[in-house]
Amino acid sequence: MLVAAAVCPCPPLLVPEVAAGAGPELDGARNACLDALGVLAAARPDLLIVAGPAAPDGRGPFPPGSQGSFAGFGVDLSVRLGEGPDGAPAPESRLPASLAVGAWLLRRARWNGPVEGLGVGEPLPADRCLRAGADLADRAERVALLVMGDGSACRTVKAPGYLDERAEDFDAAAARALGSADIAALSALDESLAYELKVSGRAPWQVLAGAAEGAGLGGQLLYEDAPYGVGYVVAAWS
Repeated sequence: MLVAAAVCPCPPLLVPEVAAGAGPELDGARNACLDALGVLAAARPDLLIVAGPAAPDGRGPFPPGSQGSFAGFGVDLSVRLGEGPDGAPAPESRLPASLAVGAWLLRRARWNGPVEGLGVGEPLPADRCLRAGADLADRAERVALLVMGDGSACRTVKAPGYLDERAEDFDAAAARALGSADIAALSALDESLAYELKVSGRAPWQVLAGAAEGAGLGGQLLYEDAPYGVGYVVAAWS
């Protein structure tokens, strides 16, 4: 059963070494993420699952000890998702960027509990996201989720997807749903519109909605902003 969840953005820029001189601009988001992870720790889960968007070659489960790297962003920095058997890294399991950012956050928060990863295909239909979330909630008696994903990448003319006037309203609705643990609103997010607005978090957020069904959790919005023209939200559910 799901006992807690944290929702965090997943830009590699969240890692100061990647952001370089722009690092301080995301300090508010980083601090909010750590606050959200504190809620997860307080829930004392038997299992933490990090779920985030992934390309086709990065989907599926990732066992403890799976490794990620920020070398593709010009930084010689590697991370590991928890510890594999006997502390060894998991073989042949390269984390997608979203889960690598999650692993970095967990390392910064000094997480030492059981943890696994799940790469969620960004086009995954809502009904399948909800079923996947329900399956995750059944993995242990006390399950927590760290859900990685960004809002629209179309908030300004300098955003990766340029300016789309629909983006701000979409992000505001998603932030309200995430901040209030509104499962119905998350389940109803428009898949086609999310795709057009380059929202990477839609599918992982709907996985969270499926996992939270019947759990009776409440939500708290910890951060909402759109630096670099991309919507970032941090929320905690408990």
